[in-house]
Amino acid sequence: MISPLTIFLVFLRLGLTSFGGPVAHLGYFRTELVERRRWIDEATYADLIALSQFLPGPASSQVGIAIGSIRAGLAGGLAAWLGFTLPSALIMIGVAYGVKVLGDPASSWLHGLKVVVVAVVAQAIWQMAQRLCPDRLRASIAIGAAMLLLIWPDAWVQLLVIGLGGVAGWRLLRAADRNGAVVLSPITPRTGLAFGALFAVVLGGSLLATFSDNTTLVLLAGMVRSGSLVFGGGHVVLPLLEPVVVGSGLLNAETFIAGYGAAQALPGPLLSFSAYLGAVVAVPPSGWLGGILALIAIFLPSFLLVWAALPFWAELRAQPAAQAAMNGINAAVVGILLAALYQPVITSAIRGPIDVALAISAFAALHLWQVPPWAVVIGWAVIGGVVG
Repeated sequence: MISPLTIFLVFLRLGLTSFGGPVAHLGYFRTELVERRRWIDEATYADLIALSQFLPGPASSQVGIAIGSIRAGLAGGLAAWLGFTLPSALIMIGVAYGVKVLGDPASSWLHGLKVVVVAVVAQAIWQMAQRLCPDRLRASIAIGAAMLLLIWPDAWVQLLVIGLGGVAGWRLLRAADRNGAVVLSPITPRTGLAFGALFAVVLGGSLLATFSDNTTLVLLAGMVRSGSLVFGGGHVVLPLLEPVVVGSGLLNAETFIAGYGAAQALPGPLLSFSAYLGAVVAVPPSGWLGGILALIAIFLPSFLLVWAALPFWAELRAQPAAQAAMNGINAAVVGILLAALYQPVITSAIRGPIDVALAISAFAALHLWQVPPWAVVIGWAVIGGVVG
């Protein structure tokens, strides 16, 4: 077992240095937690990514909660989330206080960060593919998954791709070639069912609160609802939150978009944007307390869903047929990340030959020269600012 304090400090470092959105976060997590610290093995890590793709909510945060829970129980899951989320949440609350003097979030140094993300994701895909797609069949599953998602880039296609990967693995792959020990969940099935029931109650309450006259309750219920329905990555939360705060007249569109732009420049989960909204809206309690309440509300469904699913996921992957299916799912996950490397990572970062050169050099720094990811992030952000 690892102490919750150790988990908090490790994820705090990740929360300070993990730029680039959920796909890049998974690359940083893999480097720190699988490769460097060996808290879980590669196959289990891919399993948790697959689990996060099945569940609504922010994928990287859910993977962090799951890893923390596996290593130190429920307290470990809370510690992982707090460490990873705290830096960006505090900054976003600060942005809410100073939103009128906020500079342009689309600066050249931010573009340098986006270029680094290309290298981070590419390295993660390269290394995961070597372990999870070692034969022609699994490589074909990964390529097919990537092709489907590139042609139909919808959230429901991710679920279809994972399902098809599982069926292919179950029918065509052997269960025996999984590496690493099975890490069992510290949560019992009965407790998992209780968390699932609690999630249903919370979601149902958030739907009923829509009809309330209490604006604070409506705001927090909207956060819970958004956190329960955000399939396909953190960026999907934008159209979910806009009617909650702008459509209801709690915030103007300009202030909403300014905060969302600032969130792009920060490390950590994009859903920390909720802390900004809770702090800036003219609804009591606004300010830092409103930010904290909004942050808790939007992430609450993630905790309940992960803790509900984790005990059954751990039992399922111990079965031979399920192990074979997981081999196929893991290959499909590599394909999902490969598709994400193009959209949104490359499409938002690469604007010309100079950006390609910067991305290649960042990849070389990470993959060939073994430069720490945080150093590459800082260095290439500076280079991007100079070039810009």
